[in-house]
Amino acid sequence: MFPKVPDQHKIGKPFVPNGLGVIYVLFATVYLFLIYFSGITPASNGVSAPLTLAVCVLFGGFMGLLDDWMDLKWRYKAFMPLIAALPLIYLARVDMLRTAISLPLIGMIQFGNWYYFLIIPLIVMIVTNTVNQLGGLNGLETVCPAIILMGLMALSPSHLVLMLGPLIFWLVLAGFNLQGKIFVGNSGSFAIGMTIASFAIITDLKSSLLISIIPYIFNSALILLTIFFTRKRAQASFDGKKIMSDHRRSLVTLITYHRPLTERQVVAIIALLVAVFASIAVLIELPWLFLT
Repeated sequence: MFPKVPDQHKIGKPFVPNGLGVIYVLFATVYLFLIYFSGITPASNGVSAPLTLAVCVLFGGFMGLLDDWMDLKWRYKAFMPLIAALPLIYLARVDMLRTAISLPLIGMIQFGNWYYFLIIPLIVMIVTNTVNQLGGLNGLETVCPAIILMGLMALSPSHLVLMLGPLIFWLVLAGFNLQGKIFVGNSGSFAIGMTIASFAIITDLKSSLLISIIPYIFNSALILLTIFFTRKRAQASFDGKKIMSDHRRSLVTLITYHRPLTERQVVAIIALLVAVFASIAVLIELPWLFLT
């Protein structure tokens, strides 16, 4: 049913089914529609959080499928998520979500109407693309986003039901992906990136999201700056057992720079790094959670 692609970091480069992320898109959409029809999370001011989230997940999956089919260039992929920001802008305006973001060491920044038309689109665009860029190894595209999502869910118990089913299903896919049995593809990475961004906006956890995705932002900044200044792309070599690189153009190549590591070791290091920043975000936000 799914096209197979070679696993570049396994001996013999076995062919593995790709694009299984589309199953997550279908499951999450059906789940969110059922939540909506059940009335567990009633609409606020006529706007439904489950339906808004479902639309965003669907668009993320559609964008990933387009990329899988057409191999879209980055100049198109970078701005396509802006379309998915429209339902989030509407929800934020009608629900009168906070238009301020609190940043460590800086304090509260009030954006006013700029929050709806500039900050929300930027959050959606940055999170979706950075999550998609940090991939290529079994587990990076599934385990790391799940860690961030669990951190956000821990800070929003009132919205826990929105992502409980999709998270469990994503963790199942992550288990198969970590074993090298499936790839979620661009449909999965774009959909989960869109899920994280949308859930953070709906639950008003923008500050926590920004702290949690610092490793992703660092990776993307390193890739883009290298391409801009040197016109070279990040690429690690595989000798049949371990991964190593002779340059530092991405988070993966930085970790494996003249340091041969197995695929599992690289994924574990990056997952630990993401977990550290997600934990910092939770610890910073928890006092505010109890105060409110």
